[in-house]
Amino acid sequence: MSAKKDPGVWQGFKAFLMRGNVVDLAVAVVIGAAFTNIVNSVVKGIINPLVGAIGTQNLDSYSSCLKDPCRVSADGTVRSGVPIMWGSVLGATLSFVITAAVVYFLMVLPMSKYLARQAARKAAREGTKEVVEVTELEVLKEIRDALLAQRGAGHDER
Repeated sequence: MSAKKDPGVWQGFKAFLMRGNVVDLAVAVVIGAAFTNIVNSVVKGIINPLVGAIGTQNLDSYSSCLKDPCRVSADGTVRSGVPIMWGSVLGATLSFVITAAVVYFLMVLPMSKYLARQAARKAAREGTKEVVEVTELEVLKEIRDALLAQRGAGHDER
């Protein structure tokens, strides 16, 4: 029984891999990974120094202590207390907001404007085509009416 299902499963898997969406997704993941480096550079090179003007450049050093005394070793291991590392959460949130803003303003917004222009052009072309078709139809009706009028006039003269 499994011998019959294996070729079907293999064919289904092959069809899944050959689908265009899988390739698009793979490209998006690769570009997203490369884009992460850009965002991290912006956070480390611009955001952290701006925050550093107020406090420290490393957002990870901002923390609060729920249970004293809080002692964290250099490698991040908690020795005592209950520290809340809200600085790293803030840094991750800033990275997310920057990524979302860049993706929206550099990719989504221009693409939606482009698609809207394409739709408007298509609608304008279709509207012009309908006007032309209506005009041609009216001209043909006028020619028909003129021919019928000529025939009618020719019958009356005989």
